[in-house]
Amino acid sequence: MKALTAALLLSSSAIAQLQISGKVQNDYGEALQGVTVSIKGKNTGTISKSGGQYTIKNLKSGTYDVRASFFGYETLTKTIVLEENQVINFSLNSTFFMQEGIDVRAVRANKKTPTTYTNISAEDIEKQNYGQDLPYLLESMPATVVTSDAGAGIGYTSFRIRGVDPTRTNVTVDGIPMNDGESQGVFWVNMPDFSSSVESMQVQRGVGTSSNGGGAFGASINIATNKLQQKPYAVIDNSGGSFNSIRNSVNVGTGMINNKFTVDARLSRIKSDGYIDRASADLKSYFLSGAYHGKKSTLRLNIFSGKEKTYQAWYGTPESRVNGDEQEMIAYAGRNGLSDSDVENLLNSGRTYNAYTYENETDNYQQDHYQLHYAYQLSKNWNMKAAAHYTRGLGYYENYETDDKFSKYGYAPIVVNGDSIDRMDLIRRRWLDNHFGGGIFNFNYKGNKGLELVLGGGINKYVGDHFGDVIWAEYMPDNQKGDKYYDNTSTKYDGNLYAKATYQWKKFTFFADAQYRHIDYQFEGIDEVSGQIINLDQRVFYNFMNPKAGLSYRFNGNHSVYASYAIANREPVRKDFREKTIANRPEHEVLYNLEAGYRLTHKKAFLNANIYHMLYENQLVLTGEINDVGGYTRTNVDESYRLGLEIEGGYQVYEKLGITGNLALSQNKIENFTEYVDSYDASFNTIPQEVIEYGTTDLAFSPSIIAGLSLNYAPVKGVRVSLINKYVGKQYLDNTSEDSRALDAYFVSHLDLSYSFKSLGFEEITVGGRINNLFNEMYENNGYTFSYIVGGDRTQENFYYPQAGTNFMVRLLLKL
Repeated sequence: MKALTAALLLSSSAIAQLQISGKVQNDYGEALQGVTVSIKGKNTGTISKSGGQYTIKNLKSGTYDVRASFFGYETLTKTIVLEENQVINFSLNSTFFMQEGIDVRAVRANKKTPTTYTNISAEDIEKQNYGQDLPYLLESMPATVVTSDAGAGIGYTSFRIRGVDPTRTNVTVDGIPMNDGESQGVFWVNMPDFSSSVESMQVQRGVGTSSNGGGAFGASINIATNKLQQKPYAVIDNSGGSFNSIRNSVNVGTGMINNKFTVDARLSRIKSDGYIDRASADLKSYFLSGAYHGKKSTLRLNIFSGKEKTYQAWYGTPESRVNGDEQEMIAYAGRNGLSDSDVENLLNSGRTYNAYTYENETDNYQQDHYQLHYAYQLSKNWNMKAAAHYTRGLGYYENYETDDKFSKYGYAPIVVNGDSIDRMDLIRRRWLDNHFGGGIFNFNYKGNKGLELVLGGGINKYVGDHFGDVIWAEYMPDNQKGDKYYDNTSTKYDGNLYAKATYQWKKFTFFADAQYRHIDYQFEGIDEVSGQIINLDQRVFYNFMNPKAGLSYRFNGNHSVYASYAIANREPVRKDFREKTIANRPEHEVLYNLEAGYRLTHKKAFLNANIYHMLYENQLVLTGEINDVGGYTRTNVDESYRLGLEIEGGYQVYEKLGITGNLALSQNKIENFTEYVDSYDASFNTIPQEVIEYGTTDLAFSPSIIAGLSLNYAPVKGVRVSLINKYVGKQYLDNTSEDSRALDAYFVSHLDLSYSFKSLGFEEITVGGRINNLFNEMYENNGYTFSYIVGGDRTQENFYYPQAGTNFMVRLLLKL
């Protein structure tokens, strides 16, 4: 009898140990945290974790209605017969109330879209956000290299994806184009600590699906802000560490007021001395958002601003200084006419050398953004979204120039004590006063039979006033102080219309996308080009058609393949026009992009693998050729291409240990490259440039291998340890494939530790620390080069941007 009783108890115990687990995500494949997963009719359930995972334990066998509910999403119920442990995943469709009153989904890809992308969640952003500029959040992305002028990630930072410079990367914030209208880059230093207001990011490699702004020639970065918070909250985030770096940030929000209104705000400041000498940064920013949520509409106003003052570290460090070669440093100083004080600075500075020593050699700029987003539910299947935006930018950088030519500033030579003087020391400021505004819209249709449509467009206007003044000079009359020595204005209209269609039939998904883009760009006035003041009056028009098409096939819930083909066109940047005449104007660039890949999702693993071919027509590259106004600007090359393989994956070894990694292998080539080198006789009189034919060469700054590996370990509740490793192969500084003009390969590791807990009435307290460059790798990730021939001998001048050795940051994060 006792044996029978024991058996029954054991049987009952076994039955009670059944569980239901799984993952909750939205209809775009993004994990949802905070979803209530419960058993209908029973007082049992759980809340999904940051990665969307949930587990309900201690269930008996039987039939259950499992329900997943989350504010802003349609509740989903699944009926199951539980006889053994089961994995039940939920994909929740967002209600209109939750859908962004912003144009994010019109520019983003999802798991059905046949293109190559990586998502970065709010949780991942928060873990990495120690106050470094936003590009450093992308350091672990496939095929990505980040750079920092100051060497520590605060100040002027940038990135390259697939070796492509950032002027060819399309960036949107809440669907609003962010690329500068003329340089076509995004200056992240003007948006300090913006990462603290980011809900998620998506990085699309290749042409992607970008709809607003300039065409993507290497990648698109789509940033979303404004996570809808139901409850009031406050977040205080402080970090500090090496180079006297400190970041203070406060985020607050009201939560839902009367189920209709929300207000969110952030205030931040970041200061750092920088790794490079005098490369300091003093950055301030704020973010303010207020929204009305109706039954069929949302209205949101976002205002954010950044103000920066950074000491210039743009010049780079001569190769001889990086190598510590005193003899070569002295030779360099002689070739370049350095003064005694400059020679002393060069010889005694070490890797942290900065050529600039004037106390106010600074960049000063403020950028204010205003965005108004409106969305309306037209019917069950149709909704529309519209946004108006305006960006105001104003600032200057200040330089101390020694022995500069009078003619550059419009001054005539003067006579002092009988001597004619045509050079002087001076302090100048170069200003940019710009306005960027416009509007975007889209209509979205989501049918019941697998058809989704997006019809949209936008028109934007950019006005940039470029001028310079001299605030002090040795020989300048007082009545000329502050006069503009150059002054020109640029105006650019940029409009586009696009249509996208996705159709799902059985296991196939078909995708088509076409964008028409019109550009009207003109500039007029005088400007300083190659040391001369010249008149600039040009106007250009472009009409581009950018089509895309693709197909994906889902074998089952875990496996899918895709392929797509896209054509993108892109206009030259301001510098390409400014330093060439109308007769020598460059052609626009064309990119033909083929992407094909495989995706695997599993409970414990994921894998994304893709191949790509990016064929360029008329790509603009530096060749050293002098144009018809005496400048060294980019030149169209007939054929160039990028061919590569990218693999990204992760595996949860067991509950406490996970591994993620990526590998990018590529060939990046120019066919039949020709280099032009300045040539002088022994008296430095210019003779025609020497022409060197190289045949097929490597594209500059395009490493053939980039790899990353991260280990994430959680030994006990609340503790997280991450070891982040990055390898970047050799990069050439120019397009000649010459080893003497290259950045060495490097391997760098970072160690991240944190402990999170609840105490003292706080929802969360996180104490963390990060050791950057754990093994003290002495490396450079950016640079430039130029050369010239004197009397038949070639002189090569290489400059690098050294990165900091081992350094650290600590952090205290408080959430209410």
